[in-house]
Amino acid sequence: MKIILVNVNTSESMTEVIAAGARKYASPGTETVALRPFFGPEAVDCNFESYLSAVGVMDRVLAYDEPYDAVVLAGFGEHGRDGLQELIEQPVIEICEASAYAAMLVARSYSVVTTLQRSVPAIEDRLKLAGVSDRCASVRASGMSTLELDADPRGAIRGIVEEARIAVTQDHAEAICLGCAGMAGLEEAITSELGVPVIDGIGAAVRLAEAVVGLGLKTSKVSTYAAPDPKVITGWPLTPKNTRLRNGAG
Repeated sequence: MKIILVNVNTSESMTEVIAAGARKYASPGTETVALRPFFGPEAVDCNFESYLSAVGVMDRVLAYDEPYDAVVLAGFGEHGRDGLQELIEQPVIEICEASAYAAMLVARSYSVVTTLQRSVPAIEDRLKLAGVSDRCASVRASGMSTLELDADPRGAIRGIVEEARIAVTQDHAEAICLGCAGMAGLEEAITSELGVPVIDGIGAAVRLAEAVVGLGLKTSKVSTYAAPDPKVITGWPLTPKNTRLRNGAG
């Protein structure tokens, strides 16, 4: 089985963090490949950057010319998942939903600890759209931007732990979801500090992708995620392989 993981930003160092997280949780025999967009923002902290990254992510997946079985989108609640599902038949797993699904299997309620406060509404919206918001106790921000987290992930632990502590003691969360792909690898430190399950979205998404592929499932094309009708796309800096979109996807 081969799973490709796509960082939603263009940071090489964060892509390496994602790659390490995927290798840590992948089952024996599962190959994981971490990619980053050819163009887009160096970090995603707002809606503008999220929509911009969505185009870069879809372009990067379509430009990948080797066989694969599933895609993990390594952006917590970022845009683009639904569009990518229209373009490919392989399962597309997004780390925000994956971490919530995993949390609900081991706890009655969960909280998300993310980066900036302005990222909170987007995560709340994604959880609501996924139908998993009823058991979300809170979405809390550590106050550290994605760039700051990328530059010093270990230095971010204190702020993340403190927000997680408030989520457990005040919001009554029974599990914590790490709300950024760049937080991969911090789960053990938080678990030892607070004694609650901590879910890394990368690990949850990789394992969920393995399960979906193992069941022989692919994305339904009967309606919502059917391929787009053939149209000329003007001005999108398409990677050469992606010019097939001018004649329809698939």
